[in-house]
Amino acid sequence: MKNSSSSSSLGPGGLDLSQTFFKSILNAAPPSPTKRHTKISVIGVGNVGMAIAQTILTQDLVDELALVDAKSNKLRGEMLDLQHAAAFLPRTKINASIDYSVTSGSDLCIITAGARQNPGESRLNLLQRNVALFKSIVPPLVKYSPETTLLVVSNPVDVLTYVAWKLSGFPANRVIGSGTNLDSSRFRFLIADHLDVNAQDVQAYIVGEHGDSSVALWSGISVGGVPVLSFLERQQIALEKETLEKIHQEVVHSAYEVISLKGYTSWAIGYSVANLARTILRDQRRIHPVSVLAKGFYGIDGGDVFLSLPAQLGRSGVLGVTNVHLTDEEIEQLRTSANTILEVQSQLGI
Repeated sequence: MKNSSSSSSLGPGGLDLSQTFFKSILNAAPPSPTKRHTKISVIGVGNVGMAIAQTILTQDLVDELALVDAKSNKLRGEMLDLQHAAAFLPRTKINASIDYSVTSGSDLCIITAGARQNPGESRLNLLQRNVALFKSIVPPLVKYSPETTLLVVSNPVDVLTYVAWKLSGFPANRVIGSGTNLDSSRFRFLIADHLDVNAQDVQAYIVGEHGDSSVALWSGISVGGVPVLSFLERQQIALEKETLEKIHQEVVHSAYEVISLKGYTSWAIGYSVANLARTILRDQRRIHPVSVLAKGFYGIDGGDVFLSLPAQLGRSGVLGVTNVHLTDEEIEQLRTSANTILEVQSQLGI
């Protein structure tokens, strides 16, 4: 598949009508060379990749969007489908190619590609196939966009973010995993639902592994600026630990429920990743629980490991990790989560 894109070339020989359709005004200066041109590349046009691409387009986050996939027919079909919606969307140039040169000059590269698990296949074997896939994805992205930030969405996201970091040679602040950003959104929704408030007024984080060993930071939950647990304690309202754990388990298993019902997840992760892209590209310096290099935080010192911590994000990627106070129990759970990831990484030989 050749590189395809939106363009103004029409007619015989690809005549460029943009120069003949409009007439310049007198004494006009040329376009400013300082105008910021933003570009995102999405690697993988499956359900998740296309949900991310569609959300990025509708939210007017970029001037140019590049799509890459190994399946040329599906890739071209997805590109055309998006281009045909041009009259209803903000103006964005859309490119698609199986050649990674189409990603050249990207500010942000979002990796959603991943191997599907075969019947009876072990998780380790699946992970090793994904590592092999990343070896064909990350180096060309680095080649064509050496100043980009990598945002990994493929699962298992924490281990594959580590793999992307090692393969890229980038500084750790420019390699991020989507981590528990979506888990935390689900957490906030469930708490808001229990308290009958708007989820945007709830501050709550899930940290650690994006998976079964994730950690709910109950001690830091606040609603409208009011710390929930300490407030309940002052009001002498008992809240059973089983109730808290039930909410956490709902978060952990919510993705499995969606998959069992519709076969895959897409829209929520699409909004979550577009939210991260907005913060990074527009240098909003917002706090997101994303997968970052966690070595040195909260006593995690067993090796280089990526897991989710509340981090400030901006144009240069991870600006810093928020100094959130954790209870001793939460710290212990976080270290256990880190060890779970490190154990898997140790079997990869990277």
